[in-house]
Amino acid sequence: MSQPAWKSFGPAPTPKPFRLALIQMLGSKDKAYNLKHARELIFKATAGDGKKSDLVVLPECFNSPYGVTHFPEFAESINFDPEKKYDIITSPSETVQALSTAAKEAGIWLIGGSMPERDGNKLYNTATVYNPSGELVTIHRKVHLFDIDIPGKITFKESESLTGGSKLTYFDANFGRIGLGICYDIRFPEQAIIAAHQGCIAMIYPSAFNMTTGPLHWELLQRARAVDNQMYVSMCSPARDMSADYHAWGHSTIIDPYGIVVATIDENEGVVYGDIDPQKIADMRAGIPVRSQKRYDIYPNLVESAVTGK
Repeated sequence: MSQPAWKSFGPAPTPKPFRLALIQMLGSKDKAYNLKHARELIFKATAGDGKKSDLVVLPECFNSPYGVTHFPEFAESINFDPEKKYDIITSPSETVQALSTAAKEAGIWLIGGSMPERDGNKLYNTATVYNPSGELVTIHRKVHLFDIDIPGKITFKESESLTGGSKLTYFDANFGRIGLGICYDIRFPEQAIIAAHQGCIAMIYPSAFNMTTGPLHWELLQRARAVDNQMYVSMCSPARDMSADYHAWGHSTIIDPYGIVVATIDENEGVVYGDIDPQKIADMRAGIPVRSQKRYDIYPNLVESAVTGK
């Protein structure tokens, strides 16, 4: 199975203002409950504070506990082929079916956080994207796996059960092109750089930073990616559950192209709303024209290399 490569991108849609909603959800070890609760929160987020949300985002691993021991148990097959129209009715994934129904009934674009995906003998951490008709339009498999060992604090190795994805991902909505990553992907700036040059107005990362990396880098990384690429950046976290094996940092956040926090939350369950204004992107790029002032005569053109493969 393959996903569309960045070199296949066509012209991006004309960007328009839209409303973004991040669901910071408190999950459980019961998948049925998680799917039911996610649906409830999707409709809550859609209604918002009186203004309808256009794009709703769930957190990383929203339908399962976060941890290498849980991924195999909760994994579902999706069987997505980007070259073919996906048949929701015959999908082997109950999570895909549930999210498709919710997106269609709410009439929204939906990033289904991420879920453990089984493909043959491999497991992936996979985000799914649905349009307002409930169609599964693309998936993103987490490219960079989080393997970390901080003596006396935390040891966690996703590679013990997961395989990294091999493609960068975007989707085109009626309000613009959106780039997609998952959690640890944000630490690799190349992904956001390429997305910005390919016309993405925002990078969105369903994420689950922990209590060590969260205080240090959660907001810092989002602001860095936003300012470097003069685009919106957002991370959507699970709510913190101190009774769970993994303690998420929370603090789901939306950052604008100037590096300013548009909206955020604490560690508890809730919904974060933010208005995405493409004019801010245009103003930032006009005022600080770093894109036209790059010195490709003295360092490589990363985007050209990604597109041509050279």
